[in-house]
Amino acid sequence: MSSREQAPAPKSVLRGHESQVHVAAFVRHNQRLATGDAEGYVVLWDLTIQRPRAVWRAHSSAILSIAGWGDNRIITHGRDHRLVVWKLTEDDEASLSVALPLDKGAAHRPEPWLLHLLNVNTMNFCAFASCPAGRGTDDELLVAVPNTLASESIDIYHLPSQTRQHTVHTTGQSQQKTGMAMALALLRRASVLLLVVGYENGVVVVAQQSYQGSWDVTYRSQLHTQPVLSLDVSPAQDYFLTSGADALIIKHPIPGFIASPGKDEVTLGPELNGNVATEHQHSNDTPTAPRSGVSLLSSALAGEARSPRPIPIAQREVVTTSLKVINTKHSGQQSLHIRSDGKIFATAGWDSKVRVYSCKTMAELAVLKWHEAGCYATAFADLGGPQVGGPASQDQSALASAQHLSSKDLSVKGRRIRQAKETHWLAAGSKDGKVSLWDIY
Repeated sequence: MSSREQAPAPKSVLRGHESQVHVAAFVRHNQRLATGDAEGYVVLWDLTIQRPRAVWRAHSSAILSIAGWGDNRIITHGRDHRLVVWKLTEDDEASLSVALPLDKGAAHRPEPWLLHLLNVNTMNFCAFASCPAGRGTDDELLVAVPNTLASESIDIYHLPSQTRQHTVHTTGQSQQKTGMAMALALLRRASVLLLVVGYENGVVVVAQQSYQGSWDVTYRSQLHTQPVLSLDVSPAQDYFLTSGADALIIKHPIPGFIASPGKDEVTLGPELNGNVATEHQHSNDTPTAPRSGVSLLSSALAGEARSPRPIPIAQREVVTTSLKVINTKHSGQQSLHIRSDGKIFATAGWDSKVRVYSCKTMAELAVLKWHEAGCYATAFADLGGPQVGGPASQDQSALASAQHLSSKDLSVKGRRIRQAKETHWLAAGSKDGKVSLWDIY
């Protein structure tokens, strides 16, 4: 076999978990990778040296999700019905243990400072979703989790107040049985909240909050024949992808507000009306034609700086047509994640393979085979990408500044930090307790 035909290999492998790795997340501008396992342990890896910086048992049961909140907070969500926000700065790491879960003889591992604790329903095996509570700050966060009593409904909490602000019932008047909520996404578009839910029976729903405060379903699809395992929204928030226990991966529209690439304008997206939308058009049509598929807000936005309001949901039909469906022939692909530039996405397979696909064509680009046991987690480093609107993030500004520096201008530590920030890392966690790091595309 020639070198060109050889299968790709991971750049490095992080070993330390004794049980299966369920989740992974890049935090703190990609300088850290947080991984969580089936026994509730979290390992915070320093990617500049690929060594642990902090290890603690965050939950008494398996970890469902991990996410960063700003530079100094990490959120963990466990099967012990707890969602915890930890304070963990770089200085705090010095007081924590670096003894890996494999080290059974390790002394007590201290926990980081616990900032907030929510008691939530985790019978669904459904990871939380989050989005900023407002624009321009990361001091407030909205968190979506399955409802405690009705596992098909969704509760949305506010942090740091820890108060429940919404309970969303996507079944509405129909009371159609969907089973438990299995995967969530929460996003904010032009001051409007949208919730994406994938269910146990394969149903996928998008619900939008109206300016009166009610929640209405704008998209509904049931193409999956098995439970939805994961979903992710594109960086531009104009579509989302789902994977399930079946072999299907589906691209879905997000009716309502859709970003115009390269512009700050926010327009009302196509209503599809039973057809697949391929272009986001703009015009000055009046609001009397809600199904025209063009912007109803262009003229208003031209004269006003305030955020637009959506037209009432009652004036629009529920979209039921997906954008694209592919049968991968490989069932059990989960932890679907789209890279921050919107070019590729990856899935973790029960067959131990990590698959990489094109977001544009949804064609399979690579099969990453290294783990001997099933893979459960994927994560991409965030290098910035398509923006919904507004100023560039601090991450992007810092990255742009770093790119002006040549290698000779940096110390060894500086070069390692820059490499960690700029590498298109793809992390994969497996049942074997190992985490592989790949640098592809």
